[in-house]
Amino acid sequence: MGFKFKGVDFIGFDAMLNDDERLVRDSTRQFIEDNLVPIIEACNRDGRFPKELVQPMGALGFYGANIEGYGCAGMSNVEYGLVMQELERGDSGVRSFVSVQSALVMYPIHTFGSDEQKNEWLPQLAAGEKLGCFGLTEPDFGSNPGGMRTRAKKSGTDYILNGEKMWITSGTLADVAIIWAKVEDEEDRVRGFLVDTKSPGFSAYDVHGKWSLRASVTSGLSMQDVRVPASALLPGTGGLKSPLMCLNQARYGISWGALGAAMSCYDTALQYALLRKQFREQPIASHQIVQEKLVWMIREITKGQLLALQVGRMKDAGTAEHQHISMAKQNNVWMALKCARSARDILGGNGITDDYPIMRHMMNLESVKTYEGTHDIHSLILGQSITGISAF
Repeated sequence: MGFKFKGVDFIGFDAMLNDDERLVRDSTRQFIEDNLVPIIEACNRDGRFPKELVQPMGALGFYGANIEGYGCAGMSNVEYGLVMQELERGDSGVRSFVSVQSALVMYPIHTFGSDEQKNEWLPQLAAGEKLGCFGLTEPDFGSNPGGMRTRAKKSGTDYILNGEKMWITSGTLADVAIIWAKVEDEEDRVRGFLVDTKSPGFSAYDVHGKWSLRASVTSGLSMQDVRVPASALLPGTGGLKSPLMCLNQARYGISWGALGAAMSCYDTALQYALLRKQFREQPIASHQIVQEKLVWMIREITKGQLLALQVGRMKDAGTAEHQHISMAKQNNVWMALKCARSARDILGGNGITDDYPIMRHMMNLESVKTYEGTHDIHSLILGQSITGISAF
């Protein structure tokens, strides 16, 4: 069942976008409608990542979309955000895959890599010919990445890596892993390494039993005396600031992506409420309590659109700081999750079935609320920004 998406624009948001931005949004929307929407419920049910979409998405320039050169699309940050919005309107797991490939693999190579590393990897990653993953989180260290136990030790001209990473999107799909480790010979300074996933001692396994992001591959990584050449080191990395800069890129995309999930839930609930009849054969949209839920959703989505757009404009102007992106990520994911729950209320029992996307979005958003900085961690980031006092 389900409904064809009609768009969500209460205050003339489209008029705030330029022609190129609308074209990017509309072409991505059409791709999602034609290619992801027809299969996503089956993928979610089966716990299957739709690998068949990997290269078509590369052909459309979704990977590293806001990077210039190297076969990348060179989109603005607002255009990139609109791509993330439409991808997550389809499914958070598919948007997560593109986010990791873009913000957590291609961005660090582009920002911290050597010319040789950029020329070797970025064109292949942009086309979807090679896939990557980002190894920062560990089984015992999520919100506190500085506590990581993964170590790199110099051995001649090589490095030897040992450690475990957890909750890694695309871990078993990846050809290359960006592994963050403390270098023993540099007073445990955090550095990034480009690790070939076929290296002896490197292994990846999938996390099973997930009720969230079921159409995405989530993995654990293990490194036991993995030897990498000095050329695998990302030379521009140094300290925990480097991986946090990558997370900031991903958080920006999430702030737009969550809007897409919220828009899907709201549009489904609105169309359902106008058709579903109860009590004197009136549509449930005629009842005050249902209207109140719909009004909350459209109001908060509209505010979220304005927040994401302003942060995107600031990012394009070079004035966006990490606290601005934290506010957008925290607010928009929180809002999207509440939209999913309100939409489920409106659909009643039908809301728990995969005839509609509501429950899938709700379960996915529980993960989105947690990764790339939990809701509470973003409160601490914002609290430090406005008071000047760290409460971590």
